[in-house]
Amino acid sequence: MAPAPSKLYADDVSLLMVLLDTNPLFWTSSYLPFSNFLSHVLSFLNSILLLNQLNQVVVIATGYNHCDYVFDSSLATNQGSENGRMPALCYDLLQKLEEFLVKDEQLHKEGSEKGLASSLLSGSLSMALCCILFYDLDICTASLCLIFRRFFDQGHSIHNPGYVAIMNSIFSAQRSMVPIDSCYIGSNNSAFLQQASYITGGVYLKPQQLDGLFQYLSTVFATDLHSRTFLQLPKSVGVDFRASCFCHKKTIDMGYICSVCLSIFCKHHKKCSTCGSVFGQAQSDNESASNLKR
Repeated sequence: MAPAPSKLYADDVSLLMVLLDTNPLFWTSSYLPFSNFLSHVLSFLNSILLLNQLNQVVVIATGYNHCDYVFDSSLATNQGSENGRMPALCYDLLQKLEEFLVKDEQLHKEGSEKGLASSLLSGSLSMALCCILFYDLDICTASLCLIFRRFFDQGHSIHNPGYVAIMNSIFSAQRSMVPIDSCYIGSNNSAFLQQASYITGGVYLKPQQLDGLFQYLSTVFATDLHSRTFLQLPKSVGVDFRASCFCHKKTIDMGYICSVCLSIFCKHHKKCSTCGSVFGQAQSDNESASNLKR
């Protein structure tokens, strides 16, 4: 009997956008060295490319002063290291990542002394969504994979000034049907990344044993979108959908919402600190207060 003709379905080709947290303020205090972390990530990227020769991987480094593309499999060269033992993927990515870290540190010295406490997730998310729109989604299915260390690890407080930009990017990914997978390396769960994965239909995972990080990445995040429909992947339990106020960065159940820019405040203000809109004085507290629970 002649073999059945093979057919390449659109679901078989995947475009994976990987956002790496390269913030040295977090990795220096981690019991997982950054070099070991990179070895797991490189093995994960190689496994994605080996699943299908048409798969594409784009890596975006997220620092605390800027973010940039550090690897694109469609533009990768065949150049290896001098001894010929290092794969081209590792060579290109590590070289550009080293240049990125040097530039990020230089911008930190030229800028403010304190810098930003969190990585620039808003910028890397925007770059990833623009890159996804550049590719033809009729040919491949796109997904985002966030690998972050201690991002928003202070309870449920949001200390990032780009909170609004991040939420806009998440909702844009939801409208584009691009799932956001989150691999969070930290002591506590990140409520913010849980919300991002839940809203977009992605997977949130906090590895328990960091020595087996590659196993977590390859068994959960390497799964294509078509296969996820009949696989039992980890699901977020007890996702906290409460919002944080823009004035004190506290998680609240009831608050006041600006009707112009949708900024949230825990107390009544005469003027919105975000857009400058003047709130009406005739409204009572019962009319202004909104339940933020979902």
